[in-house]
Amino acid sequence: MKKEIILASGSPRRSDLLHQVGISPVICPSRADEAISETRPDLVVQELASRKAQEVASRYEGQDVIVLGADTVVSIDHEILGKPGCEQKAEEMITRLQGRTHQVYTGVSLIFTGTKEQITFAEKTDVHVAPMTREQIRRYIAEGESLDKAGAYGIQGKFAAYVTGISGDYNNVVGLPLAHVCQVLREKEEM
Repeated sequence: MKKEIILASGSPRRSDLLHQVGISPVICPSRADEAISETRPDLVVQELASRKAQEVASRYEGQDVIVLGADTVVSIDHEILGKPGCEQKAEEMITRLQGRTHQVYTGVSLIFTGTKEQITFAEKTDVHVAPMTREQIRRYIAEGESLDKAGAYGIQGKFAAYVTGISGDYNNVVGLPLAHVCQVLREKEEM
């Protein structure tokens, strides 16, 4: 990398994805307000990613770095499913997703502090989930990996056993559309 990348997120999955392509980001979780004014999932994730990147970029004024903000949501029937927070909510979410196709949206905002340029975009991936019994859903939730994840599942974990396919970028579902991010960095000649 020509410039230091500041990841405006504490997500270990996003950090791991960047490391996978040789980017070692500085981790600087955003403290931005996450209230939303949009309702469309693609606009929601762009709004939040932008706000997160801007908050962290404000801490790097006068420095020539790239701040990367991101936000991921799961959507079904045009409704956003956030992090469940409790097992009952996780069960409700997985019950809605099982046997159906839903969408995962990740918004990314890159701020080039030297030029103050900001590039923001959203990526969508369709995820196809196999039918699941109530017992399978409860067993999955009991594993403990669903409570802190949008839509109550992690594709890179045990839930992979129920994902029958995807249409789009797998890494987008994990939390960062890596190829798109790298494409923007290459276009900006930062990679």
